[in-house]
Amino acid sequence: MTRIGILGISGRMGRLLAEEVTAAGAALAGGTAHRGGQWPSDPQALARVSDALIDFTTAAAVEPHIRAALEARKPLILGTTGLTPAQETALAEAGREIPVVYAANFSPGVNLILAVAERLAASLPAESYDAEIVETHHRQKIDAPSGTAVALGRAVAAGRGTTLEEAGIESGRDGHTGPRKTGAIGFAALRAGQVVGEHTLLFASGSEHIALTHRSFDRRVYATGAVRAALWAVNQPPGLYGMKHVLGMA
Repeated sequence: MTRIGILGISGRMGRLLAEEVTAAGAALAGGTAHRGGQWPSDPQALARVSDALIDFTTAAAVEPHIRAALEARKPLILGTTGLTPAQETALAEAGREIPVVYAANFSPGVNLILAVAERLAASLPAESYDAEIVETHHRQKIDAPSGTAVALGRAVAAGRGTTLEEAGIESGRDGHTGPRKTGAIGFAALRAGQVVGEHTLLFASGSEHIALTHRSFDRRVYATGAVRAALWAVNQPPGLYGMKHVLGMA
């Protein structure tokens, strides 16, 4: 039976992950928490008794969690967003030694949307179709735009044969900003109430609008996807993977 360890098990996502581990027929190896109580705070000890680790904590904890997975040679499933370029580089380097599944969103529906977004962007030229991404989350979310919104932007850029950085980002418009830059990808982040997650990608030309929208109503969909990724990763060679690999779309 596959043993899965949950980094940050006492948090909202951590508790759901623990439930989904059991629902998937796997064994809960344990978890870590920083507030004491039932769970210890030693990721190295957890890694040693786990077949795979799942991390939905904070960007500040990513590097020690990567080190723990590397030392134990165990797969790492990471759903934490708001990573710095240096942290993303560290993940890629870890993927040379262990399986790493890194995704901004573990929902199967979102990952299908990402695939469609890239194909649409390849067919809708930036000179004629502006790309705008609007996302809404609960008021407690600490990063903006969301990791899923950034993933959508990257999918659009990839479909157009460029990168998000090269295409340019338009966000936080306020005052006299001048006309929209052709080819740039726009972002708008809304924070209100307890919205689990809503993302809309809009392609707009002078004659038509095309919108892709995904709404999450229950965080459990992320936990289910992450556990699925962990069960998949234990049988994979080292590499940096995404949910498209887990879902068989790559």
